[in-house]
Amino acid sequence: MLDKDLTAKIKRIQFYTSHLVSASFAGEYESVFKGRGIQFEDVREYVPGDDVRDIDWNVTARELKPYVKRFVEERENTVILAVDVSASGEFGTNHRKKNELAAEISAVLAFAATRNNDKVGLLMFSDRIELFVPPRKGRKHVLRIIREILSFSGEGVGTDISSAVDYVGKIAKKRATVFLISDFPLPSAEDSYIRPLSLLKRRHDVVGICVQDRMEKRLPAAGLIDLQDLETGKTITVDCSDKGLRRRFEEMSQRRNEELQTELRGAKIDFINVETGEPYINDFIKFFHMRRKRR
Repeated sequence: MLDKDLTAKIKRIQFYTSHLVSASFAGEYESVFKGRGIQFEDVREYVPGDDVRDIDWNVTARELKPYVKRFVEERENTVILAVDVSASGEFGTNHRKKNELAAEISAVLAFAATRNNDKVGLLMFSDRIELFVPPRKGRKHVLRIIREILSFSGEGVGTDISSAVDYVGKIAKKRATVFLISDFPLPSAEDSYIRPLSLLKRRHDVVGICVQDRMEKRLPAAGLIDLQDLETGKTITVDCSDKGLRRRFEEMSQRRNEELQTELRGAKIDFINVETGEPYINDFIKFFHMRRKRR
């Protein structure tokens, strides 16, 4: 049984995101993430002009006359939303938490995929695999995905992107579009996820979506405040009235984001930055335009 607050959140996100997924947004999505490739359908008798490379030699030998394989374009696409549900998603200073924005973005992408008749699956991870919802079609399935993200209470608190990426590689048998939604801690010795992402990119279309809060980029001039790492539990007190400290924090944050984007570009992973409290739909549409021009 869902509590009233959760039900209200689900309805609010459903209403808001279904309006965001306008015809233009859905069209941009379809033009970039349409199904790819061809799949075998059946065989027919060879006629002059057919490509000899399409001859099915087994059927030809059995029937004693040449047959060719017939293929159809594979239009259906599978979308996998890999969503980081670690403790750091509970942070938010601008009327919503990072995990709520992640749920909203997941809903926007899932509704766009549904309008394109794509299957949508969900993987939630922290420092372990928390939950996998296999890809399916339909609006009802999208609502389940929203509900799972908003109501989820996992066991892990840390973040292990490498394990999540490896898991996607194992369960996604056919080519898929993978949206990796996280606040993306910098790659480290404990979780050097760039190489696994690069390997996943060879078989799938991978897009990173970095969800951050504005206070992770710049501190307010608010005197003494406590800063807590929600994944480790460590807390420090800083004096935000110190302009030099605020400037150094902002520079450090900017360097961190630039380093992350350099690492991801090196792995040929496309990347979108979003921030709680800021509009993001135009950023997605610009990204779609960029992807379409590059094809």
